[in-house]
Amino acid sequence: MSSPLTYKLIHQDKKTGARLGEITTPHGTFQTPMFMPVGTQASVKTLAPEELKEMGAGVILANTYHLWQRPGPEIVKEAGGLHKFMNWDQAILTDSGGFQVFSLAQMRDIKEEGVTFKSHISGAKMFLSPEKAIGIENDLGPDIMMSLDECPPYFSDFEYLQKSVARTSRWAERGLKAHRNPDTQALFGIVQGGPHEELRRQSAQDLVSLDFPGYSIGGLSVGESKEEMNRMLEFTTPLLPQNKPRYLMGVGSPDALIDGVIRGIDMFDCVLPTRIARNGTVMTSHGRLVVKNAKYAHDFTPMDPECDCYACRNYTRAYIRHLIKADETFGIRLTSYHNVYFLLNLMKKVRAAIMNDELLEFRADFFEKYGYNDSSRDF
Repeated sequence: MSSPLTYKLIHQDKKTGARLGEITTPHGTFQTPMFMPVGTQASVKTLAPEELKEMGAGVILANTYHLWQRPGPEIVKEAGGLHKFMNWDQAILTDSGGFQVFSLAQMRDIKEEGVTFKSHISGAKMFLSPEKAIGIENDLGPDIMMSLDECPPYFSDFEYLQKSVARTSRWAERGLKAHRNPDTQALFGIVQGGPHEELRRQSAQDLVSLDFPGYSIGGLSVGESKEEMNRMLEFTTPLLPQNKPRYLMGVGSPDALIDGVIRGIDMFDCVLPTRIARNGTVMTSHGRLVVKNAKYAHDFTPMDPECDCYACRNYTRAYIRHLIKADETFGIRLTSYHNVYFLLNLMKKVRAAIMNDELLEFRADFFEKYGYNDSSRDF
């Protein structure tokens, strides 16, 4: 099938095979590996589109489930699609809503036709099928769309996961047939399979046979160990086409980003940077810092002295702590700005390291400064 999205491989790190690439969409080109800030409600929390563009976010993610709940895809379509609705002129990716149905919604009933559930907002009975999910995404108008998949717990029993993987493959094929705009929106398939290599292989084979423009790896970073996630990535990524993007869903801690890139991943997303920012926690060159803690009340240094973001150039830990303790929104804006910038800048450094065939050395230096050890998962 023809695709509105193209992937160009620029360079592979000689020691790891990590990929430096370029993805072109109808709304612009961005380099990979790339971290995608999450704009759940068509907004990356507290940040303006102009700020995200300034930071180098070539693509952001919006949430199909939440936008379906409010304001509704009809209103977004009437506005001219998500790009116009939220004043963002670069690439947008939407998930299918499946993860939220399986994690947020109440009283789910999963059948071959789709999922019946109660809205976590209104309590109303709702139904989501592969065709419905694709229809909503078509109306929202992103450049990249996700297929509807089933998201079972990672350590579900083998028989259940086997049935779930087969259903996800059938749903992917149904979604592909329902896709109204294949010339302007690229639809990705999602590989599932929990911790079982044979199921991951089957899922990948099913989806690759459908010739999607790109592939996501789902069902990871859901409670399994870092070692387990890396093992699954090492097995799964080589099963996916070299000439198409690979997207690891829901991953955003610095260690997981670097280790995912080493294992061949091109795209990542996570709510982590803005979520922890709202609790007064920031990522710095030397590890995690809880800026709202009392010990920073008299600290007039930047959140991260090695960071050149707007927040670190202009404001101190003491001031930002004061804002957060006083419930002033500007404090959360500053911590959010810094955290999103930190991850975008980290990926910029990762891309440079790949180009210079120095990704393993970069990882070793970064992990040492950040305070990671190889058994650590949390930042």
